[in-house]
Amino acid sequence: MWISTAYAQGAGIFDQNALVQFLPLILIFVVFYFLLIRPQQRKAKDQKAMLDALRRGDRVVTGGGIIGTVARVDNPEEVIVDIADNVRVRVMRSTITSVLAKPDPAAAREAAKPKPETRAKVGTKE
Repeated sequence: MWISTAYAQGAGIFDQNALVQFLPLILIFVVFYFLLIRPQQRKAKDQKAMLDALRRGDRVVTGGGIIGTVARVDNPEEVIVDIADNVRVRVMRSTITSVLAKPDPAAAREAAKPKPETRAKVGTKE
């Protein structure tokens, strides 16, 4: 007899051998969830909360690396940012990557008040 005899094995749906085969895949998914998916969801949630809390006077960094101060929040998608003296740019709110500093509300009100002119006029005696 050159051919060996083959014996039939029981084919159960919940065979322990099948569970042992799927256990590494389940463990890999659990590790991916806790090390990759969950922290990414938390980061996205924090980014959305930061963008929703943008106010006038916040010092921000855009995605292009431009640092500026929020001058005005136009609508839910756009923000006007001062990047230099008399230079304002309109940026998409989603391109703001971080907020560097949030001003004190009392200090922001003082900064918004018009400053009195202290320069003397030329040619007049005072």
